Amino acid sequence: MDASEEPLPPVIYTMENKPIVTCAGDQNLFTSVYPTLSQQLPREPMEWRRSYGRAPKMIHLESNFVQFKEELLPKEGNKALLTFPFLHIYWTECCDTEVYKATVKDDLTKWQNVLKAHSSVDWLIVIVENDAKKKNKTNILPRTSIVDKIRNDFCNKQSDRCVVLSDPLKDSSRTQESWNAFLTKLRTLLLMSFTKNLGKFEDDMRTLREKRTEPGWSFCEYFMVQEELAFVFEMLQQFEDALVQYDELDALFSQYVVNFGAGDGANWLTFFCQPVKSWNGLILRKPIDMEKRESIQRREATLLDLRSYLFSRQCTLLLFLQRPWEVAQRALELLHNCVQELKLLEVSVPPGALDCWVFLSCLEVLQRIEGCCDRAQIDSNIAHTVGLWSYATEKLKSLGYLCGLVSEKGPNSEDLNRTVDLLAGLGAERPETANTAQSPYKKLKEALSSVEAFEKHYLDLSHATIEMYTSIGRIRSAKFVGKDLAEFYMRKKAPQKAEIYLQGALKNYLAEGWALPITHTRKQLAECQKHLGQIENYLQTSSLLASDHHLTEEERKHFCQEILDFASQPSDSPGHKIVLPMHSFAQLRDLHFDPSNAVVHVGGVLCVEITMYSQMPVPVHVEQIVVNVHFSIEKNSYRKTAEWLTKHKTSNGIINFPPETAPFPVSQNSLPALELYEMFERSPSDNSLNTTGIICRNVHMLLRRQESSSSLEMPSGVALEEGAHVLRCSHVTLEPGANQITFRTQVSIDCPWSIYSTVIALTFSVPFRTTHSLLSSGTRKYVQVCVQNLSELDFQLSDSYLVDTGDSTDLQLVPLNTQSQQPIYSKQSVFFVWELKWTEEPPPSLHCRFSVGFSPASEEQLSISLKPYTYEFKVENFFTLYNVKAEIFPPSGMEYCRTGSLCSLEVLITRLSDLLEVDKDEALTESDEHFSTKLMYEVVDNSSNWAVCGKSCGVISMPVAARATHRVHMEVMPLFAGYLPLPDVRLFKYLPHHSAHSSQLDADSWIENDSLSVDKHGDDQPDSSSLKSRGSVHSACSSEHKGLPMPRLQALPAGQVFNSSSGTQVLVIPSQDDHVLEVSVT
Repeated sequence: MDASEEPLPPVIYTMENKPIVTCAGDQNLFTSVYPTLSQQLPREPMEWRRSYGRAPKMIHLESNFVQFKEELLPKEGNKALLTFPFLHIYWTECCDTEVYKATVKDDLTKWQNVLKAHSSVDWLIVIVENDAKKKNKTNILPRTSIVDKIRNDFCNKQSDRCVVLSDPLKDSSRTQESWNAFLTKLRTLLLMSFTKNLGKFEDDMRTLREKRTEPGWSFCEYFMVQEELAFVFEMLQQFEDALVQYDELDALFSQYVVNFGAGDGANWLTFFCQPVKSWNGLILRKPIDMEKRESIQRREATLLDLRSYLFSRQCTLLLFLQRPWEVAQRALELLHNCVQELKLLEVSVPPGALDCWVFLSCLEVLQRIEGCCDRAQIDSNIAHTVGLWSYATEKLKSLGYLCGLVSEKGPNSEDLNRTVDLLAGLGAERPETANTAQSPYKKLKEALSSVEAFEKHYLDLSHATIEMYTSIGRIRSAKFVGKDLAEFYMRKKAPQKAEIYLQGALKNYLAEGWALPITHTRKQLAECQKHLGQIENYLQTSSLLASDHHLTEEERKHFCQEILDFASQPSDSPGHKIVLPMHSFAQLRDLHFDPSNAVVHVGGVLCVEITMYSQMPVPVHVEQIVVNVHFSIEKNSYRKTAEWLTKHKTSNGIINFPPETAPFPVSQNSLPALELYEMFERSPSDNSLNTTGIICRNVHMLLRRQESSSSLEMPSGVALEEGAHVLRCSHVTLEPGANQITFRTQVSIDCPWSIYSTVIALTFSVPFRTTHSLLSSGTRKYVQVCVQNLSELDFQLSDSYLVDTGDSTDLQLVPLNTQSQQPIYSKQSVFFVWELKWTEEPPPSLHCRFSVGFSPASEEQLSISLKPYTYEFKVENFFTLYNVKAEIFPPSGMEYCRTGSLCSLEVLITRLSDLLEVDKDEALTESDEHFSTKLMYEVVDNSSNWAVCGKSCGVISMPVAARATHRVHMEVMPLFAGYLPLPDVRLFKYLPHHSAHSSQLDADSWIENDSLSVDKHGDDQPDSSSLKSRGSVHSACSSEHKGLPMPRLQALPAGQVFNSSSGTQVLVIPSQDDHVLEVSVT
């Protein structure tokens, strides 16, 4: 190497982000062997053993070979590992002793002197032997002599640093052996250099980190040092190790922010407290955002800049590791944490700027994930991404409210100025998304451009989020988004659209017992009902709110006054009454008899005093309070009254009633007790206490979704019938709290053989309560009548009959009860069952009359005969039209289903009859071959044992022909082990929407394209091409789709659908993996 020669620019042979190896000596020689070298070097992996007990790894080594130049050697204090040359190679094919002495030896000496001057000991001399060249030389030494000379001159104690490469361009076994030996030596030296230099770099980095408590320590400087280590790991394709470096930086910065909020702030944090002036969201479409990285290096980055750059690097590495769903999880945590960190650091943020940043970031993450995953993967992992959809919907709603896009009159001048400022903070669109039609930038800019555009984007996001939450069983979250949608519709003066979402949310909150959300939702529902003119519903809701102690006193008075104002208005229809539930107005606390035994003699007066607790916030004047009195004539009534009073242990004739609780169907006492345990986390270095808290070990039992089979709202009650058997007290003012009301009554019965009147107590009561139900077993039908004894007496039942009053000659009612007489005890029930049989087409409805004779079961005989007890009812649509069968199969290769594994669910829907009269409705369509009707199926699991993956509902076209079948395949995931019941499959009639516009989409384009067969003959092959459907799959579960009018759903009567797999259970065995349940509380 001649010092007088001009320095040549470094020659880069491969990509830059690879370990650098310099090449000195004969450059033409190296150029000739480079293709083979670059191809063979990474082919064989090497075991990399690292310090500090870290597990060894197998890595494939690649290198970026550049021409040797002294400027490439690292200076003292240089912390840039990416530009650090890990190995220096000298190439020569000298085989002539004169040439060696004249040039090669001096060149080697200068090369080694330069390396020694920079304390570089990682070098290798390669001697290439070429037989063809040796034949053309006369004054040559044997190869061993040249090698020995070089080893003696330069490799005294490191003879392995000189290797021979024989005929590298030939294709022979000798050449291959030479290449293998050379490549092994090269890989070994490279790995030794990596280990040594990375170890020293890590030690220096730890030393710098330990100085973080000293004044003048800079997080930005340390960030660049540790990121350099991450770059090296990424360069070696050790993405997990590279990700650890960024996670450590993330945790370190987060801890400093938390300490700052606690009053222990570092000086360098002030750089990140500067006001936010740009909010263009995350940038995830290029591996390194150099603009933000340079701003961190110059200490000019804002908090959002640092967080955006840090997450973009984590995202890139996670995608390399094929963990896109972790990107979504981390993104949601990042966005929430950034909002809190800005508050802790008291950073000045313009109104709406953070909402723009979050919205753009959510869509950027979702589009980045969609770019590396197919649609099937995305649909099966909705649980990981739905949080981002929901957060984006929430932030878009906030922006719409802030910019006046939801107000009744539209945005004013101030709103328009605010919108302009927000759009200016976005800056110009980035080049990598400029050609993307639906980029986050374009979506946000379009959504804020007009009221109509905002409504379109907000409704699309809301409906998509609700559908995703519903498909994965997170009903509470879906209802929460629905509440926001209802608030939007109320502001848009569309209460008829808001009501369904408010009712759904209220139903869910009542089922789960959330008191404050119930109150808030009822307030919104009351406003909605008032706008819709639903007077009775509005007054019922107002009565509940007037007695709700979660409201302020003024709010309760307002709703109470609404009821009183309505009561004072003259009625438009005098015969119409509005009945409101009593439990929201007042509660009965006690009943006081005078005399205390509640028994009076001839001529006596019985005084009844009741204590009512008024729950209204103001005094309420009532025209009259009426107590209904039941009379009965019975022997030994005095004795039985005394026995009852003794049994209930009344004190001084006072009977107390327990206070009524809030009408929540799910009792909190039925939930398991909290299993709370203390949790401590200590520092591994000095065992000091870092964090402490409380964990709940049975959280999976407490947070399981509860369903209620009973009505969610309390029954409104029945108005008292007008009659003589009532006690009245007129013109009473109920003050808030306890009120005493006194009734006096005297009842006499005139005996025709006596001149005296006898005062007695009479109670009239209905002895029985009767209900009926329709039972099915395939196409066989049964009518069940339940008779419940309400009295204190035991009865003997006899001669039970059930007749069809419609006189249908084709129908037979076959009794299945064999006993002619049957006892029914007090407070017990007896069931009677008849089977329905017919030979021709069954009638559309049955008008039935049930009658049964009854008499007291005591030995005493009645002097008069009692008329039979009768009960009339009507049964409609009882013929079975469809049979639904569901089956769950374990994954292929497994004998049983496992928790957390996807299983196959097959649903078979079979038509059992040809066209009947009940089928002739607006859903029926006629083709050349047969009639067909549209059905919607829905798969739900109210017990939360299964997670339905993908779409859970769809619309099918069902031929109205016997044995027509339809199969649906989907995937479900068991969430618990044990014998689990199958999910429920529900069927609905899919009725078309009546629209005057012929340009609207027809319902046929919404039918899903599943396999469909019509089997009219048992032995015939099904014709799979008998029906063709068009369009794409669309879930009919949502109420609207991009403003299009939706068809209507009509639930099929229970008698028309038979679920043959009802009661079937599937064995699910637990997975061997350990799972951690994460709970997000907002």
